[in-house]
Amino acid sequence: MSHTLEWKVRIHLYEDDAGTTKAELLLDTGAGELTALGTAHCNPADEDVPRIGDELAAGRGLSDLARQLLKAAEQDIQGMGTPRPEDRQVAGWPG
Repeated sequence: MSHTLEWKVRIHLYEDDAGTTKAELLLDTGAGELTALGTAHCNPADEDVPRIGDELAAGRGLSDLARQLLKAAEQDIQGMGTPRPEDRQVAGWPG
């Protein structure tokens, strides 16, 4: 059975007045949306390199999004009556 989808993730990056870089992510699956957040703070002793703050905030936001997707998949699997295996920490199939 063939199955193809395209999901789009939008990442909005900005810096607040306190110097914190923030990433707001929106995943549109076509059937619903998930939002995630990530932040980065520049140590006052470090050189301010905005690209690094953007990368950290976006990466942390993507990590948050990944956790949400895995949780949603696990709930969907359990909703189908499949018990969670005791020896697995996260939902999914072997890689």
